[in-house]
Amino acid sequence: MNASRHLSASTEAAIERAATLIAGADALVIAAGAGMGVDSGLPDFRGNGGFWKAYPALAAEGTSFMEIASPAAFRNNPRRAWGFYGHRLALYRDTTPHAGFDMLRKWGEAMRHGYFVFTSNVDGHFQKAGFDPQRIDECHGTIHKLQCLEPCSPALWSAAGFDPVVDTARCELP
Repeated sequence: MNASRHLSASTEAAIERAATLIAGADALVIAAGAGMGVDSGLPDFRGNGGFWKAYPALAAEGTSFMEIASPAAFRNNPRRAWGFYGHRLALYRDTTPHAGFDMLRKWGEAMRHGYFVFTSNVDGHFQKAGFDPQRIDECHGTIHKLQCLEPCSPALWSAAGFDPVVDTARCELP
């Protein structure tokens, strides 16, 4: 253990115990949330502090994450809703997953039964970091797929060719 970190004896013991358990496991279940993306430099959208720093136009209006990240936002102000999601899509595409993703993938790949990822993140960073998409469950879906607001079809479409131009000062599509 690196002594410069000044870990308590109980913390060091817990880390050693976790390492022993992981080393003896035959599969790895990775449960990840917002902290995984924050460590890559993404804003924490569940906390209005990080959210409002990323979207000053919404902060000025007092618009919360829950208000803009809802189907009602597309009905009430589609240009604003598409601006918000278009900006997020570009942000997720342009951000590189941190080294922890690679470390977890390698640990899981070394295990007899591999790994499985359960994540509330919609950023697609597990896929971007080389995880098998068939071993990932994104419980909140993904920003990399599009769907109808009204039930026109149960289909999802890839957002790969969707490159919205966003007026970031106003958080809107022009």
